[in-house]
Amino acid sequence: MRSIWNGAISFGLVSIPIKLVNATESHAISFRQIHTEDNGRIRYRKVCELEEREVSQGEIGKGYEDADGTIIPITDEDLSHLPIPTARTIEIVAFVPADRIDPLQMGAAYYLGAGGAPAAKPYTLLREALKRSNKVAIAKYALRGRERLGMLRVVGEAIAMHGLLWPDEVRAPEGMAPDTHVTIRDKELDLADALMDTLGEVDLEDLHDEYREALEEVIAAKASGEAPPETPAPAAGGKVLDLMAALESSVRAARESRAASGEEAEVRQLPQGRSAPKETGGKKSTSASAKKAAAEKRAAPARKSTSRTGEGAKKSTATKSTATAKSGAAKSTGAKSTAAKSTAARSTGAKAAETKKAAAKKTAARKRSA
Repeated sequence: MRSIWNGAISFGLVSIPIKLVNATESHAISFRQIHTEDNGRIRYRKVCELEEREVSQGEIGKGYEDADGTIIPITDEDLSHLPIPTARTIEIVAFVPADRIDPLQMGAAYYLGAGGAPAAKPYTLLREALKRSNKVAIAKYALRGRERLGMLRVVGEAIAMHGLLWPDEVRAPEGMAPDTHVTIRDKELDLADALMDTLGEVDLEDLHDEYREALEEVIAAKASGEAPPETPAPAAGGKVLDLMAALESSVRAARESRAASGEEAEVRQLPQGRSAPKETGGKKSTSASAKKAAAEKRAAPARKSTSRTGEGAKKSTATKSTATAKSGAAKSTGAKSTAAKSTAARSTGAKAAETKKAAAKKTAARKRSA
């Protein structure tokens, strides 16, 4: 990678020679402007408006246009003598926690490479100090004709720098939030949480620019004289009138997509303070069924459940009738048996009494004879 700037990092009294390299690159497809009648290139020529002639790049310099239209020329020598310490130095001014930096301020990213063997030890020292402190370094530097703000952090075994906007360059989000008062219910938040859990996480390495790939297919088809691929019809969509229905449909679609791809969605326990969302299929929840069953048991504890179909009801009735008949027969048999036993007991007692009386009469007769 080619360096775009050479200088040093000023870390207190420590100076670290470095080279600045772009950390990102663009893969966007660029187009040329053409004349639609004959495909001729449209080019812009740099013309001096006073002499009305085209000038070369070596003849072009910088100038500041004053309010009255006067041009004040500024040379590279003028810029090199600016009274700032950051002309060729990345000056670290503070170390702060990374969460103190608003992502809105982040701009272009660069890698800072050690500038030769002498820079190896101080470079490594700064890198390890950043690692151990879990902080980032805030620095000032000059690049492309202006002083800038930067953030230094560790990426792997290298130090990266993100260009930062100055705080006054970030606009306040006034007027962006809805000015209409709305109420979000817990069930809606629960469904939103369920949708987030169902979608799950993603490996950023798996994401790619589908627009660029489609554009490459169009260019390849036209270059070979073929018709470009047709655009698939967009999915029919309507106005979202019911937020709950839209959330439920989104959760259902995400689950089906996960199931089709063979992935399992992460399921998270809902907070105790919120009511559980309804199932998307329209079925009642298990807890509701349990409550209803318990209520029915309390209302009629002795009532037996019957089958929903007529045939089941008849079978149940016949079973009850048979059981009642058997129970009655058993009771009747038991009663007859008890009565018979009672009669037999009375008959035995009577016979015993008559025997006793006969024995007494015989004894009395023997005494009189004596």
